[in-house]
Amino acid sequence: MKRMKLSVRDLMARYSSSSGPVYAVHDVNFELNEGESLGIAGESACGKSTLGLSMIRMLSGGKTQGEIILDDDSILDLSESEFDEKFRWKKISMIFQGAMNSLDPVFTINDQFKEVLKQHKFQGDFIQTIHDVIYSVGLDDDVLKKYPHELSGGMKQRVVIAMALLLKPKFVIADEPTTALDVLIQAQIVNLLKNLKKGGMSFMLITHDLAVLSEIADKIGIMYGGQMVELGSSYEIYKNPKHPYTQGLLKSIPTLHGGTPTYIKGIPPSLLEPPTECRFLERCPLAIEKCKKLPPKFKTKTGYVQCWLYEDEK
Repeated sequence: MKRMKLSVRDLMARYSSSSGPVYAVHDVNFELNEGESLGIAGESACGKSTLGLSMIRMLSGGKTQGEIILDDDSILDLSESEFDEKFRWKKISMIFQGAMNSLDPVFTINDQFKEVLKQHKFQGDFIQTIHDVIYSVGLDDDVLKKYPHELSGGMKQRVVIAMALLLKPKFVIADEPTTALDVLIQAQIVNLLKNLKKGGMSFMLITHDLAVLSEIADKIGIMYGGQMVELGSSYEIYKNPKHPYTQGLLKSIPTLHGGTPTYIKGIPPSLLEPPTECRFLERCPLAIEKCKKLPPKFKTKTGYVQCWLYEDEK
């Protein structure tokens, strides 16, 4: 059986607004193989969720350019009906941010699962398929008879994950799946994602929580100002972060080994008129004269970094 491969090349995404175009994602590149996980981290409004929505072609009010190659198919070149018929939820699906907002309060969980299967013209056994996916996320049949308000936050999150897995996609985008959950439930969701990964599923995990990424991700992409300023293996990012922004993010995390967490001064750049120089220039403690130009991607051992400090290492 052919193994899945996902390639994202020169991906751009922009929204239309009353103030002009918002360049939310700029020139993002990465690859992911079957069974691998990619973590996406960065401040709010850095383009993380837009990246995920672009990949599943659900960018409302926006336009996407570049290439997204999944199993040798360029999914941005497909018509909407073709993508919906062959790819959406069957090969690529998404766990949306905020489980409470993803479920319809007036339908039971069972009815909502059936609606997804009907929408995608599923030809198999509805009952068995729904039961199998519910068991796979650690829930039992009783959940299917209930309405969303009758479930705890953790149960709702598992239901949303199960819904994304319903048609057995090869690649899943998880947008903040542990947000607003208590620590115990977060641990349960992390363990669930680990088990799904062991089963061969590939996923992209979008989160503010770098600690969660350290548990799950094989690769990590750091987003800033709409760009992926650093990409590398999880080990390299945590042990030897290169970009000054990545270093600042890691220094902001409290540790058990002492030391005072620090914060990154300043605010991110406006994406209405992105700067033509390095987007981190105004906040960077290591800036040099050359930083007044937009840096290219300099290769590292396991990915790349967009920072002029590494020009001599290319």
